[in-house]
Amino acid sequence: MRSKKTKFIFVTGGVVSSLGKGLASASIGALLENRGLDITLLKLDPYINIDPGTMSPFQHGEVFVTDDGGETDMDLGHYERFTNARMSRLNNFTSGRIYHAVIQKERRGEYLGKTVQVIPHITDEIKSCIRQAAQGMDAVIVEVGGTVGDIESLPFLEAIRQMRYDVGAGNAVYMHLTLLPYIGAAGEVKTKPTQHSVMKLREIGIQPDFLICRTDREISREMKDKIAMFCNVDPGNVFTSPDVKSIYELPLELHRQGIDERLAETLNIWTRAARLDRWEDIIRKVYSPGRGEVKVGIVGKYVDLKESYKSLNEALLHGGIANDVKVDLQFVDSQDVEEKGAEALLSGVDAILVPGGFGVRGTEGKIAAVRYAREKRVPFFGICLGLQMAVVEFSRNILELADSNSLEFNEHTPHPVVTLMESQVKVQDKGGTMRLGSYACALKPGSLAHKLYGEDVIQERHRHRYEVNNAYRGRLQEAGLVVSGHNPELNLVEMIELPDHPYFVGCQFHPEFKSKPFAPHPLFSGFIRAALTQRDAGRTQA
Repeated sequence: MRSKKTKFIFVTGGVVSSLGKGLASASIGALLENRGLDITLLKLDPYINIDPGTMSPFQHGEVFVTDDGGETDMDLGHYERFTNARMSRLNNFTSGRIYHAVIQKERRGEYLGKTVQVIPHITDEIKSCIRQAAQGMDAVIVEVGGTVGDIESLPFLEAIRQMRYDVGAGNAVYMHLTLLPYIGAAGEVKTKPTQHSVMKLREIGIQPDFLICRTDREISREMKDKIAMFCNVDPGNVFTSPDVKSIYELPLELHRQGIDERLAETLNIWTRAARLDRWEDIIRKVYSPGRGEVKVGIVGKYVDLKESYKSLNEALLHGGIANDVKVDLQFVDSQDVEEKGAEALLSGVDAILVPGGFGVRGTEGKIAAVRYAREKRVPFFGICLGLQMAVVEFSRNILELADSNSLEFNEHTPHPVVTLMESQVKVQDKGGTMRLGSYACALKPGSLAHKLYGEDVIQERHRHRYEVNNAYRGRLQEAGLVVSGHNPELNLVEMIELPDHPYFVGCQFHPEFKSKPFAPHPLFSGFIRAALTQRDAGRTQA
């Protein structure tokens, strides 16, 4: 077996945030993997939080969960969706986590009395994390969060500057993502922000080898040559990341420009020719679905910020790909449902989904949405909190247990049908203490869940504290609620369904974290198939 000389691709961003470094990194990973390389990706985040687990979705967007229970940046979701790389807690490090590790070593006396400093101790810790993630890989793509010029990202930038000297100039490249804004009044695309961003990067010792310029329009060869000259970059290494209708078009667009070929040449690494047939097939299904469109109502509390449900949105799109249909996502604020009623806001959708979330705000609207879906026989999918709200709704309206609720929202409820696990009762720290990561789920033979998965036992990722109360489990089942999945080790409810309903499924885990465009998750494929059936039935009745 040949020993691998790992190649490093360091991705930084400038001018403004949210340019798409994560998608660019994921696309490059997809292209290199497509050419036969073993790759992984790593995200370095400059904020002081140990991880994003305690951060509001309004602040940070989605928290992505790995099999080993890591609460990570949402970009790791892009990495997994675009590639076959499996992410873990070793693929996301924050400043807080790095400093915490260094301080722990200092307290243990591992620095032998030396003064602990940013250089070399913090930067050495960062480099150690990069090397650990890169073991056994042909290439590792390291994305540095934030924007060049931010004070908090300087230790990460210094660490990746040093890495080139550590691994050799031929084994590391720097790729910088910048903005090319179009100024309407002048009728021109301006290159000066890119020039200044690169100048800032060079001030700290990093000369980019590649530039990816984010733009909403085509730019000329002459403009690329101008950018190359002022930024001291090979003209053949200046690429654009144009606005695309689907994120899954980006690998094809970057390949069309030849970025994977240039990377292979620059890093002097042998690869096979690219084979992008399946990416082209995905784009065909996204842009030209053969079965029209279905409308899915998503009833949640973070609907004003779509990044909060990034993996969920993509998993629904994957369900559409599996059924050759476009999925129109209609976000409905659960507080609006409380005020206006479910009928007024959901009567036009073909299916209803209640996603995960935390906090009491809007929960009654979610319960009303569940009841509407159950009584009107609209396909329903409840995820995490969505399952819990379905259990509360069933308890109130079928078991007639008035004021049933989750202890999370009402500590004095007479019927806590959703309760806190015993192991969670005394937990005080909020970060990293939920039921996190991959757990087994045994499926009930003959259930819809069993048919969808086609397996007896599955593994899915969790992120929650509260569970269905086993004290009520028997009564729920006697009244017709099917527990179609349970965790055999902890004897906890993992899935529920209603057998006399077109599609009424709830799961305690987050299946969206394991869905890919090439391998849509079976629960989402089944959900969209049910929505399609609902739509066609409605047309027939009309």
